[in-house]
Amino acid sequence: GRDATRAFATGDFTQAGLVDDVSLLSPGEMLTIQSWLSFYGDNYDPVGKLVGRFYDENGTPTEALRQAEAVIEEALKFQAESEQRKQQFPPCNSEWSSAGGSRFWCSRQSGGVNRDWTGVPRKLYQPGSRGSHCVCVRTSGPPWGQPDSTENNNRGDLDNPHLEEYDGCHTLAEQCVL
Repeated sequence: GRDATRAFATGDFTQAGLVDDVSLLSPGEMLTIQSWLSFYGDNYDPVGKLVGRFYDENGTPTEALRQAEAVIEEALKFQAESEQRKQQFPPCNSEWSSAGGSRFWCSRQSGGVNRDWTGVPRKLYQPGSRGSHCVCVRTSGPPWGQPDSTENNNRGDLDNPHLEEYDGCHTLAEQCVL
């Protein structure tokens, strides 16, 4: 047998890509490998372990396997946090035309997130990222993750410090045309 783990993430099935070294793969690529591992684990019975980078001659996991698993765990945490952020701040609907410019708007399904609120468009600045992107923000109730908060003035997430209003848009407008 031969371990070509890297190819499952990169799609490079040439001779040069059929290797077991995953040390330089991104967290997203490592999640792709995790997905393949889950698929094979769910659909096939293991028949052994390949001696090499991930298992020694006794079938014992190596340090390389532990490092790969640690990267996958971190990537899974990041993915869960990202999904939670998307629930809090779903992406806006958007369109652009040469005649009308850019339009951003929120609905109860914008960003592929079904919810019981519409929200208003805001620029979200993520720490460590350049620029911003449009998200829909709840305008009533307590801030996200603080269901028992009594000091929120019933403003939802409007006071989040990473948000900025679009110039020229009314504070509570469900759409902005720029």
